[in-house]
Amino acid sequence: MATSAAVKEDEAPATRFAKDQLKAIIERIERLEEEKKTISDDIRDVYAEAKGNGFDVKALRTIIRMRKQDANERAEQETILETYLQALGML
Repeated sequence: MATSAAVKEDEAPATRFAKDQLKAIIERIERLEEEKKTISDDIRDVYAEAKGNGFDVKALRTIIRMRKQDANERAEQETILETYLQALGML
């Protein structure tokens, strides 16, 4: 029966490379996930600060979402919303 050290020595270079590459990919993903969590925490803190200063967080989130949209897409959605609101007598 071979020991684990002997098995490692018997590995083909391609197999060793694939394992090393897989390990590097996993470590990169883990590092990025940690960074993503940190950024999410920072964003949550900024929203909490805005709320503490009297800003409406829901409105801020809406504005952020709208700013991400293409201007034409946003205008189309606003037109549709206005049409619906007018049809319901809400304007």
